[in-house]
Amino acid sequence: MTDKRLQWHPAFIAAMQIDFGEEADRLIFLSELELNKMPMRIDALVIKKSGSEPLKKNMGRLLKGHNIFEYKSPEDTLNIDDFYKVYGYACFYKSNSEQTNAIKQDDITITFVCSRYPRKMLEEVTRFRKLEVRKTAPGIYYLEGDPFPIQILISKELSPEENRWLGSLRTDLQPDQSLNVLFEDYEQHKDSKLYQAAMDLIVRANPAAMEEARSMCEALHELWADDLEKATKEIAKEITKEVTKEVTKEVTKEVTHNDILLFVEILLEDGYGESTVCEKLHQKFHIQKADIQDYIRQVQGKNACLQTGL
Repeated sequence: MTDKRLQWHPAFIAAMQIDFGEEADRLIFLSELELNKMPMRIDALVIKKSGSEPLKKNMGRLLKGHNIFEYKSPEDTLNIDDFYKVYGYACFYKSNSEQTNAIKQDDITITFVCSRYPRKMLEEVTRFRKLEVRKTAPGIYYLEGDPFPIQILISKELSPEENRWLGSLRTDLQPDQSLNVLFEDYEQHKDSKLYQAAMDLIVRANPAAMEEARSMCEALHELWADDLEKATKEIAKEITKEVTKEVTKEVTKEVTHNDILLFVEILLEDGYGESTVCEKLHQKFHIQKADIQDYIRQVQGKNACLQTGL
């Protein structure tokens, strides 16, 4: 189930919306927003719909009108170049409006989401940009002293009560009670596309834990069954396609072979010489001279047998 590269970002968007809970209705989530025709893309832009009242969610308290999210999958690390890249996105996003200063500088925030504490990156920004790091909640760190409000979410450290789904976007889940709670939550929302997207990625990223935990969760059985059914249908489709292709190829080959032999026989009976037959066959069937000679010999051999029989 892990042969293909895992698509973490769609699951990240889904998990973030799930963990925002009821307050997700107050936000607009735009996935992989393209800032320009060049390959410059924000992982997620979260726009606060209206009102200045702060969000109550732990990861939403910093958010303002326009909120840029950069997500790092478990295989990636957050480094200083990522910091400046996303900081540049924020500056470009602020300037990329139809009217001057339509987006206020103090209405933009930056959020980095990663699996591990970015120690080297934070050493750089505290040393050269004189920012201060302050932990405000489990897994949530504010970078203070910059014109843009900035926070870092360490997914493994986030509160399992408030951020169960973001915290589960990892490759080292264990078949324990926390996984059982995740299954129970999924069973209650298994018809939701958001929950399906997040759970599908989590299952694929943790095959060993999921295999061990399958007996615990009926919804997980259904997810695996759907996955198996889909894979089976795809395999059957490919087999049918290949068989059809081979049958068509063989039939076409046989028809073409017989057509060429008949064409050679007619030309020879009409008195055309071998050089003329070769030229006409090449024009009509685009075959090589050596192959043409073989067809001519087959027809001549057939005619010789018929004459001998007579």
